[in-house]
Amino acid sequence: MAHAFGRRSFLTGGVALGAGFAALGTGSDWAGASLTNGPGRNGISTAKPKRGGSITFGIDTEEGGFDPTSARWDEGGFLYGRTVFDPLAIVTATGEVEPYLAQSITSNPDFTVYTITLRPDISFHDGTPLNAAALQLNLEKQKASLLTGPALQPVESILVTGPLTVTITMNSPWEPFPYALAEAQTAYIAAPSMLNSADGTSHPVGTGPFIYQQWIPNSHFTATANPHYWRKGLPYLSSITFKPIIDPSSRVDALESGTIDIMHTNTPQNFAQFRHNKKWSYVDNSGPVLGQPDVNCVMLNTAAPPFDNHTLRVAMAKASNAKVYAKAIDLGLNTPMSGLFLPGSRYYTKTAYPAPDPKGAAKLVTQIKKASGQPVAFTLTATNNPEVERTAQFLQQEWGQAGMNVTINVQEQAAVINDALAGKYQAVTWRQFGAVVPDLNYRWWSTTTATGPIPLNMARNSDPRIQAALLSARASGDPEVRIKAYQKVNQYLGEDIPYLYGDRSTWAVIADPTVQNFNNPKTPQGTEAYALDAGVIWPTQIWIS
Repeated sequence: MAHAFGRRSFLTGGVALGAGFAALGTGSDWAGASLTNGPGRNGISTAKPKRGGSITFGIDTEEGGFDPTSARWDEGGFLYGRTVFDPLAIVTATGEVEPYLAQSITSNPDFTVYTITLRPDISFHDGTPLNAAALQLNLEKQKASLLTGPALQPVESILVTGPLTVTITMNSPWEPFPYALAEAQTAYIAAPSMLNSADGTSHPVGTGPFIYQQWIPNSHFTATANPHYWRKGLPYLSSITFKPIIDPSSRVDALESGTIDIMHTNTPQNFAQFRHNKKWSYVDNSGPVLGQPDVNCVMLNTAAPPFDNHTLRVAMAKASNAKVYAKAIDLGLNTPMSGLFLPGSRYYTKTAYPAPDPKGAAKLVTQIKKASGQPVAFTLTATNNPEVERTAQFLQQEWGQAGMNVTINVQEQAAVINDALAGKYQAVTWRQFGAVVPDLNYRWWSTTTATGPIPLNMARNSDPRIQAALLSARASGDPEVRIKAYQKVNQYLGEDIPYLYGDRSTWAVIADPTVQNFNNPKTPQGTEAYALDAGVIWPTQIWIS
């Protein structure tokens, strides 16, 4: 529906060992995807890789910087991040956490002390060593950041306890913490020279498979193979370039013309064009997901008029029809949502979220008008993506039929993010919440992040019931306790209505068949890794036939 600010941003991504999520399967044809164009066209290859060559990847957004401690990554940022940096840990195709830069991640029995031991003999691109001091600096800067610090609230201290070992002490239990070291922005480790440089965010230096070469904003980002990469034999490509192309149709044109070799998209109109077309390699994540999917929704600013009025939020929900939306906007290819989870998920429950009721919505709007003496009017913000603008127009008409006056405000994606963080919006088209485990969304729902210099709870919905459920999930090593806690969160959000649900967001990656193995990542231990993750793949194992 809009842009993604979701599950990964700042820290997102995953959380505790043994969290009890639905697995995607372990066969090599899955590798994190649900639908492909079949063998030879599924982004998976068991042939001997060829070395050399370059690819250009068309992406849907541009970043403002690359510093994991301060930048505001979305799917494009994570693609850049996985190119130049490495994470401390990685999520497997079945949802477990395995070490990546870390050699081990352990905790005490009550999940208040974690010990991270790094792999030996790894260097940053500038030749300096990855050691405990470098890790401590990264984590300390994350903790001190106005942007990422609120997400690390439980972290009390970060101490070097060995040449390659850091011990993290929490002020409250955080069982899912290992997932934040795998899927979140704060999982990626930058060189001290980058973190200490005034312009470091524009010149990324990591330990990753490729070395930063050039960035021309809104044109391209290019990195070349790291000849000293610690994962022996990788990467296979000589270089990789990312090219931001915001308009989905223009991205398709670029792929078909050969301007780019591979692209991602969450635009259903693109799916029908490439699915089952054996001219192209194609994978998407339209089936089961680990944890919860990205959700297309509208986020409401509940801390300011007019959406501090719960009755109006109820009217908005009654005036919205997710099934009609999914059919009209997404061609019926995305599942309508009335909560955070899909049927079949262990976390799924029915909620009190209002069912479509246009007459009831109109009645509530009339009541609000009489009580206030003013019309119900507000601004809906949307990104400058043609498909998102079409969505905004659909919603404007839907709500208008219930008696609401809706003005559409179109902005660039970076401005939309900044305004959401600053609370300078009323309603905004949004895409969020995809997470391997729901704890990664803690910062978006917590009462503790609904205020402050940069409220990460951008809907400003402050519900103590939600906070209590989130904390109970963090404190428990029992998957069933966590499942019940997140079911409560789902229920309470359905009552509060800070989000108007549309449908799930499906992502696809489409490539020229010469682009091999983009959907088949492995962990350093050789386990199948979670592959297609909300438009983000791993570039490390890609090669050109």
